[in-house]
Amino acid sequence: MARQWEQAVVLRAGKFFAVRGPGLFWIVPILDNVTALIDTRLRTTQFVAEQTLTKDTVPVDVDAIIFWIVTDVKRAALEVASYGEAISWAAQTSLRETIGAADLAMLLSNRRAADEELRNAIDAKTADWGIRVRSVKIRDVRIPVALQDAMSRQAQAERERQARVILSTAEAEISDKFAEAARTYASDPIALHLRGMNMLYESVKERGGTTIIVPSNAVDTMNLGVVAGITALAKTGETNPPSEHQQPPGSSAG
Repeated sequence: MARQWEQAVVLRAGKFFAVRGPGLFWIVPILDNVTALIDTRLRTTQFVAEQTLTKDTVPVDVDAIIFWIVTDVKRAALEVASYGEAISWAAQTSLRETIGAADLAMLLSNRRAADEELRNAIDAKTADWGIRVRSVKIRDVRIPVALQDAMSRQAQAERERQARVILSTAEAEISDKFAEAARTYASDPIALHLRGMNMLYESVKERGGTTIIVPSNAVDTMNLGVVAGITALAKTGETNPPSEHQQPPGSSAG
């Protein structure tokens, strides 16, 4: 009797006779022999490749797992002595070949492509054994600690370079805007005057009573003196309102 997930390989007089199961099946005593019960469920095998050099001569330790299934029970029982051990060795050698043909960057950044390439390589070796490789997953790629530090410094330097490029690009754009504004102010004195008034207003609003020093040429150009005087008088009037009993100068009380 074979269980639901098993199939039996029956030999008659030492030669292949039939594949039986699952369930009950009959054999002839003495003549027939059940040489193997093959598990037809999906199975997994873990394999590793230690200190294997990549294409760019970087030693790596790679840990992977393979998902496979027996599709031809007869060939799995008759073509290979131990198909479980055979697929483990085939997977390990294929992993080393894949690592040797790939760069470190490819293994680290594009594992899906590496998984598919490794699956095809293993499946080509196990097809004659009646075994089909469903998928291969690279679980971990370990590199030397010294190389990790070097890659970290390289990544940090690259980020700093990008930050400086972005900053210089922003400064170039700002300078272009300033040049465009200067041309506008040069051809439109009213716009320059309004800009000066806005600058003075923003300064007074944010700093309150703090003293503001404005260059004399800016005062002459944008008439900021008049605006500043009016603003100061207004602020003085707000802080010191006139008294109801205050008499004009030179007058006497009646």
